[in-house]
Amino acid sequence: MSIIKESTVPPLLKQGRNGKKHISDLRFILLTVFTVSGFILAVLANLLFRQLADVKITAYAYGSLVININEAYRIVLAVLILLYLGIAGCSFFRADRRVKFSKRAPFRFAVGIALALWDILGTKLLLLPQPFFPGPARIIEAFLIEGDYIWQNTLYSLRLFSVGFTLGVVFGVGTGILIGWFPKVYYWVYPVLKITGVIPAVAWMPFALTLFPTPFSAAAFLIVICAWFSIASLTAQGIQSTQRPQFEVARTLGAKTPFLVFHVAIPHAMPQIFTGISNANGFAFTTLVMAEMMGQPGGLGYYINASKVWSAYYKVFAAIIVMAVLFSLIMKGMGLIQRRVLRWQKGLVKSDGQ
Repeated sequence: MSIIKESTVPPLLKQGRNGKKHISDLRFILLTVFTVSGFILAVLANLLFRQLADVKITAYAYGSLVININEAYRIVLAVLILLYLGIAGCSFFRADRRVKFSKRAPFRFAVGIALALWDILGTKLLLLPQPFFPGPARIIEAFLIEGDYIWQNTLYSLRLFSVGFTLGVVFGVGTGILIGWFPKVYYWVYPVLKITGVIPAVAWMPFALTLFPTPFSAAAFLIVICAWFSIASLTAQGIQSTQRPQFEVARTLGAKTPFLVFHVAIPHAMPQIFTGISNANGFAFTTLVMAEMMGQPGGLGYYINASKVWSAYYKVFAAIIVMAVLFSLIMKGMGLIQRRVLRWQKGLVKSDGQ
């Protein structure tokens, strides 16, 4: 007779009577304090640790407001503290949000400590190789110097990504449905998809610049090609994996081909379609940056390339941070759409690390 050992409950969470994880009020408050304490230590490190390295701390005037890079850095940290306190306040009255917020508390604390160490080593002591690894306050200086210009390039990247990725999703899903449903389309198109899919999108750059009238349309074409392969492949797999009994039941009830495609095959393929879109999103963003570096009149990739020429690596880091935030927001938005469309999967599949 085998003895089944009861699993250990994580120290941050307690098992409720209904089987769900639960966090008491006091424990949640302590975890909230723990979350922001790392950023508070980062503020104190910047405020109290003396500037030992010979670095010019420049002040910038915005109307009647005069602010230097260290003060701007502390304002950013204060905004992060208020942001997490606001999220904690909104999560206090929801048990599921409490659990989700609390699970990330150690990571947020570690981020605050890492920022404090980075500030000391990269700004106060200059022990990191310069100018390649500037401190966080120095990176924020890029936004103080040319925040409007960074914003213009961000909008250019967003516009280019939106056009290219939207067309890539439309063509990818459409091609995948045709390949997965019609055998003749599969016979003629799938080999082309396999051949073109393994070629990096940027390899088509010389042809795109020749065939398309503007650099913008050429870069959009590269993003379309990049997204098309992954989305079309997984969409076709999802269509083809639809179980035959589902079609037979629908036909018994009098369903025609359009109904079978749009109400049986496509809903069944939705998880694979969203997997393809998520995969393509990362590749498309990479293609976007590379295309901007190789011939666009604007964009974050263009900004990075121009800053690198002048060895302004603090501006490069600023653009990278904007990219990280932008990509995270795009992924968050896609995740919300996916959860909305696939809400029937809730409770059936593993999610959120559970």
